[in-house]
Amino acid sequence: MKCEKAPKRNFKTPVKRRTTRLPPWFKMRPQTGKNYFKVRNLVKNLDLNTVCEEAQCPNIWECWNAGTATFMILGEVCTRSCGFCNVNFGQPRALDPAEPAHVAEAVAQLGLKHVVITSVNRDELKNGGAEHFAETIRKIRQKTDCKIEVLIPDFQGKAVALEIVLAERPDVLAHNIETVPRLQVLVRPQARYVRSLEVLSRAKAFGLQTKTGLMLGLGESIREVEVVMRDLVEIGCDIFTLGQYLQPTAKHLPIARFVAPEEFLVLKRLGEKMGLSHLESGPLVRSSYHAASQVRRMPLMHEDPLAVLKKEG
Repeated sequence: MKCEKAPKRNFKTPVKRRTTRLPPWFKMRPQTGKNYFKVRNLVKNLDLNTVCEEAQCPNIWECWNAGTATFMILGEVCTRSCGFCNVNFGQPRALDPAEPAHVAEAVAQLGLKHVVITSVNRDELKNGGAEHFAETIRKIRQKTDCKIEVLIPDFQGKAVALEIVLAERPDVLAHNIETVPRLQVLVRPQARYVRSLEVLSRAKAFGLQTKTGLMLGLGESIREVEVVMRDLVEIGCDIFTLGQYLQPTAKHLPIARFVAPEEFLVLKRLGEKMGLSHLESGPLVRSSYHAASQVRRMPLMHEDPLAVLKKEG
């Protein structure tokens, strides 16, 4: 449901709005099956939101057919106007007190062993919805022994808000940096690079496994990506993901370039050489994609980005 009164975006949309045709390694055939419809119906019946749908994730067919989904809490309207994101932004509705229980019910019915819980930004709330995250974690643990990964906002740098989530000790604390420092103001104007590093650093100091990711193709240089990787090594970040940015609509930031699978492979090797403990790098890699395998350090389909090309023939 869209807001009745939505604020204007606080960035200027570039003159070049539309992107070029996707390269061949992005060709994907939508496939539905028993599990796909099970997930879709469950999400609908429990009145839940998923980032799979809201962010137009290209991997939705594979993930839902595998019986997995990334749940998005705190509603479906975000208070931030990031230039890359397809989630609705504006004036959100009041929090649904039943949402944590509904998420837990979905996790139990799907029999998940690892679940990712993310959210919109709710900057109008005192603690940015941190209590809602904590309650969702508690509800899930009351119903199942599923491993819990939370992909959280920066809570505007509020220490108390972050501590509320940390206190529940999720199995993985994820927070995406999204892009290199130079492009932060353009890509996510209400966020701060240093603030995001602080979130990850504090979570690591608390003893949690940490995770973050970057989108490539927004105009960053390889050298700038190297700087980010060095910063992540310095704070001991456990899991790092690199994927291609895809423009959701003509109103969003355009794609500066498509990064070839070979380049993703080079970056993966570079990051590992620099000391990153686990790096997933490929055009279709997303923060929540194959999240359980990332945590278990198991081989992934995108561990070698060239596998995408081989799969297409």
